[in-house]
Amino acid sequence: MDPRIPAHTNPVDDRTGHRTVPDAPRRPDGHAERVADRLSGNRYGNRPTMKDVAARAGVGLKTVSRVVNGEPGVTPETERRVQEAIDALGFRRNDSARVLRKGRTASIGLVLEDLADPFYGPLSRAVEDVARAHGSLLINGSSAEDPDREQELVLALCARRVDGLVVIPAGDDHRYLEPEVKAGVATVFVDRPAGNIEADVVLSDNYGGARDGVAHLIAHGHRRIGFIGDMPRIHTSAERLRGYRAAMEDAGIPVKDSWMSLGVTDPERVRRAAEEMLSGPHPVTAVFAGNNRVTVTVIRVLAEQTRRVAMVGFDDIELADLLQPGVTVVAQDAAALGRTAAERLFRQLDGTLLTPERIELPNRLITRGSGELPPAD
Repeated sequence: MDPRIPAHTNPVDDRTGHRTVPDAPRRPDGHAERVADRLSGNRYGNRPTMKDVAARAGVGLKTVSRVVNGEPGVTPETERRVQEAIDALGFRRNDSARVLRKGRTASIGLVLEDLADPFYGPLSRAVEDVARAHGSLLINGSSAEDPDREQELVLALCARRVDGLVVIPAGDDHRYLEPEVKAGVATVFVDRPAGNIEADVVLSDNYGGARDGVAHLIAHGHRRIGFIGDMPRIHTSAERLRGYRAAMEDAGIPVKDSWMSLGVTDPERVRRAAEEMLSGPHPVTAVFAGNNRVTVTVIRVLAEQTRRVAMVGFDDIELADLLQPGVTVVAQDAAALGRTAAERLFRQLDGTLLTPERIELPNRLITRGSGELPPAD
């Protein structure tokens, strides 16, 4: 016996020779219909179609189409029967097919560095809000700072016919995107510029923000200031290092190589760099942390020190105002980055933007105490 058929039912042969199950006794709560649906043999991924709805409701495909799309020309009784069939089958309109007929998929892609990084949360949400306001779905993924993975993800999104892309690049050569852009895929880069192609880019003022943050430490009496940043090939890291050097040069302070450390931002590497700067006969009296992940590790290292060391971090962090002292930061507006990039993307799609532009958004120095500590010696 077919294990899908309850023991109390007896299959019989119909005229076609197929085994069938007699109708179950009807209940007011629709139990019999649900049992019949479970016995229909549907498989996951085999979604009901308008043809299935039409057959169940006993109407034509055009009638189902009118009901699904809210078009006139259907009597209330017929509309009720079609809606009951839709509900019973779990039918959902295929928006992909509908928008493809109009030349758009009503979807955009967002490629981030790391979905787990708190900085990208408000950025991603802002892009999604703009997409939603334009009736589009956002699909996002993480490159994990791997150029090959970035390219694979971007091209996979293009293969799924997204209308446009917002990309935080991991690599520095984006010529692989040229055929897609020529084919009409709108593209905006954010946080870092594209490499070897002309494209819209929305950035924070990384150079100016770092310069202001280090100048703030200098204004509070510091001369031995360390810089701990991300990998030097990354645009934001290189620009923040340049801002650090400019602030020190403006103040006439020679920079020692031992005061600078760039590399991966894992806690072990950052801790080692901070401890080296804070040791020896002439340790640094202040640290400028190049991003939020560096800041968190440096805070832990400074908490273990017997003397107070000043610090300014690039990027705000959660609970920064509750620490003692509060953490002074150069804060980017991640939401503004995402919103500006997405708005430019949809202006491209609307045909109102033709020439790629570079937009730099200002940062904000937030003083909370850690950057205002005087030198310990």
